[in-house]
Amino acid sequence: MNENIIQGGSVFAEQNVYSPGFVHIKGGKIAALGPISECPISENIPSITVPESYSILPGAVDIHIHGAAGADTMDASEESLSKIASFLPGEGTTTFLATTMTQSKEKIEHALQAASSFTSRPDQAFMAGVHLEGPFISRKHPGAQPANAIIKPDISLFKHWNELSGERIRLVTLAPEEDNSFELIAYLHKQRITASAGHTDAVYEQLKQAEQTGLTHITHLYNGMRGMHHREPGTAGGAFLLDSLYIEMIADGIHVHPAMVRLAYCQKTAERTILITDSMRAKGLPDGIYDLGGQAVSVVGGKAMLEDGTLAGSTLSMQEAIRNMMTYTGCGVREIVKMTAENPAKQAGLFDRVGSIKTGKDADIVIYDDHMKVHMTICRGVKAYGKELKK
Repeated sequence: MNENIIQGGSVFAEQNVYSPGFVHIKGGKIAALGPISECPISENIPSITVPESYSILPGAVDIHIHGAAGADTMDASEESLSKIASFLPGEGTTTFLATTMTQSKEKIEHALQAASSFTSRPDQAFMAGVHLEGPFISRKHPGAQPANAIIKPDISLFKHWNELSGERIRLVTLAPEEDNSFELIAYLHKQRITASAGHTDAVYEQLKQAEQTGLTHITHLYNGMRGMHHREPGTAGGAFLLDSLYIEMIADGIHVHPAMVRLAYCQKTAERTILITDSMRAKGLPDGIYDLGGQAVSVVGGKAMLEDGTLAGSTLSMQEAIRNMMTYTGCGVREIVKMTAENPAKQAGLFDRVGSIKTGKDADIVIYDDHMKVHMTICRGVKAYGKELKK
């Protein structure tokens, strides 16, 4: 697939929707795109004709995912990262941030070292970096993060960890109220690394000060944070009120009630919303008992819980998140592109190469059928999932 053409269907390009349209892929990049009337015709270039009812979207960028297919970032192995990268194209994800969790310093360091040396194959989702979730979080809202491994934000330690990762940390989830004078947030902002409030007990004023210092992101809105109250807006209320903040949401109908997903969408709109899976190793596998950071997780009916009933990540796929979001909010495909590709790519500092269908960008493309199910996924010009292309 060094060169091929996708033609037909609705092409959701960065600035326009071409319906029907075409995308010309060459050398792993998008060489051209536009209305079908401008599609180059050559017997020497393989092509696939897409039904008019199908949609051609940029591949999803999942910036918060711990694992899938029996593998987890904290396994600290290239084999596990490769399993995750191989699994994700089947659900429409072509780029991801390997997400760590609160553990001992040694275990986090091993995971970061594994990430530093991992390179995705062309037929896999691209592991673009690391999302460091914890251990700089609040003991009041640990969620499934082991409370005994939580520590205070530490710039020196973070610098050391980022070096171990090969400077690949792109997003850090922390509790702003635990960050003395918001020093780590300010440092991350200066380094162009996204600082996110999560697993936090921050009151509104603390979140506002953090935002003014450089915080731009909210990790899995509603979950693992101080809720909204009419006398104290809390972290959740602050996420709504501070316009610059992007919010992540786990749209599985388990972590967040569909009505609350709609409430957040009405407030933040597609311009500041990001769909994530926050999935753990059980994604793609049957119900059973699985490990999450040394803790036993019971998965029943796709719902992952610790022994005490605490939600422990999800088994959500990106295409399920997309269909749920459309059902819960009534949003359209154009909005889905914002929430699954453009916004997360921008927040991860990757929009120069992924996150939209545009000439010169990586050929990360997903073809969805008329039920928004993944028909084919192309990663950097290589078919990673779906049927064979036909001449």
